[in-house]
Amino acid sequence: MKYTRLTKQQFEELHHEFINFLATQSITASEWETIKKNKPQVVEEELDVFSDLVWEGVLGKVTYLENISRQQMHLFLLSDKEMKLISVKILNPDIDLNTSLGFNWFKKNWQSDFVEYLSASKAYTEDKNLDKFKLIQEGAVITKGELYQWFDNIIG
Repeated sequence: MKYTRLTKQQFEELHHEFINFLATQSITASEWETIKKNKPQVVEEELDVFSDLVWEGVLGKVTYLENISRQQMHLFLLSDKEMKLISVKILNPDIDLNTSLGFNWFKKNWQSDFVEYLSASKAYTEDKNLDKFKLIQEGAVITKGELYQWFDNIIG
């Protein structure tokens, strides 16, 4: 397995897609029930293959990721050739960006000496989607990129 298996909830949400996936392998509903009863290892393999296919599709479309912690923001633009990063670091130890109070402080003080910015670019490894997946595993979430674009306009 290249990525991670989808959660039970994700499988439930992708129920129809999973049925289509099984159909592409000529596995009918009754055959699937038989496999579930008699060949649990085959079930595991099918779930893993489907999970990887879903991840490949999602990661291929991801353009922006954000990882916001207590005192830092890592905002990523995932272009075709490289990953671009805008990093924001809060130097005021009383501020927590994960709270509305902390984020409001940041919106008012983004130009102050208590905020540092860094931008960088990094080429992908041989596996662009795996690079993106690792960022997600480290806590990044897929976004529409509003924060990245705002910072890019200001500091770019």
